[in-house]
Amino acid sequence: MANFLTLARIALIVPFAAMFFLDAPWALSAALALFVLAAASDFLDGFVARARNETSRLGATLDPLADKLLIAAALILLVRNGVIRDEGVVAALAILLREILVGGLREALAKEGADLPVTPLAKLKTTTQIAGVALLLAAAPGGLVGDALGPAASGVFWLAAALTVWTGSDYAARAVRLLRQRPG
Repeated sequence: MANFLTLARIALIVPFAAMFFLDAPWALSAALALFVLAAASDFLDGFVARARNETSRLGATLDPLADKLLIAAALILLVRNGVIRDEGVVAALAILLREILVGGLREALAKEGADLPVTPLAKLKTTTQIAGVALLLAAAPGGLVGDALGPAASGVFWLAAALTVWTGSDYAARAVRLLRQRPG
C-alpha cells in the first residue's frame, strides 16, 4: 500500500504538468490541488509503511525519488510560466542541482556498501520545498490567492533554496569522507 501511494505521487506529475498547458482560468488552481494531493501522499506513505510494517528498500528508494521528481517538475513548469524568474531561477537551479548531486552521491556510496541517511534538516528541507512550491502556485497569476501572497511565497521558496544548499553541502562533505575511506 505504501509503495502504491508513492507510485501514485509519481503518476500525479502528469496531470499536474498538464495544467500548465491549459488556457483556462482554473488551471493553476487545479495544479495546486494536484500538487497538494501529491504532497499529502508523501506524508501518508511513510505513515502507512510504518503502521503496516511495510518498510522496504524499494520504498526507501522510491519515496525520495518521487519527492525529487515532483519538485523538479514543479520548478521547471514554474520557470516556464514565469512565476519563477530573474534571480529566482538561480534558487530553482540550486535546488535541482543539489538533488541531482545528492542522488549521484547516494548511488556511488551504495556501490561501496555505504549509505547517506536522511537527516532531520533534510526532511525539513523537503517540507519547505513543498510549502514553497505550493505557495508559488497559489500566488501565481490565475492561482488560488494571487499576487498578495507573492512576498510570502518568495520568502518560503528562498528559505527552501537555502536549506537545500545547506543540506546538500553537508551530504557532499559526508559522502566525500566516506568515499575516500579505503576498504579494510
